[in-house]
Amino acid sequence: MAKENIPEKLNISREQMIAFLNEDLAREYQAVIAYTIYSQVLKGAEYMDIARELEAHAGEELAHAIKIAKQVDYFGGMPIAVPKPVKLSDDPKVMLQADLENERETIAQYRQRIQQAEALGEFALSETLRTIIVQEQEHEMDLCDALGINVPAPKKL
Repeated sequence: MAKENIPEKLNISREQMIAFLNEDLAREYQAVIAYTIYSQVLKGAEYMDIARELEAHAGEELAHAIKIAKQVDYFGGMPIAVPKPVKLSDDPKVMLQADLENERETIAQYRQRIQQAEALGEFALSETLRTIIVQEQEHEMDLCDALGINVPAPKKL
């Protein structure tokens, strides 16, 4: 595909990819922190199963962060060390809804990042992101189940 035929939002430089990956990394850090906290503070019989699931999600998000940091390094950048803000609440449904919104944002960003990676000819990066997005969608489904809702249509950027 010729560079001039690539839509502008996909036609990015390696430096822009580093910046975008670092944003993704900040979201992964946010998820690790949120899932760690939420898994420990959710109380009540109705939340026991999801609390255990969130604890597992925390470990998966850490693995995602490591993969993204590795890609930032591959592109010649320095992985950032600051997470996006974590929403805290005493209300379990508010916490789960915040997690769901974060997962939906992450999935939308990774969909775009996959297209950007392929436009750059960075197919290994797009494959790495595909493995991550599979788990992110599983997290989204788990959160929707916990909230008793259907998985919403994909979030558009």
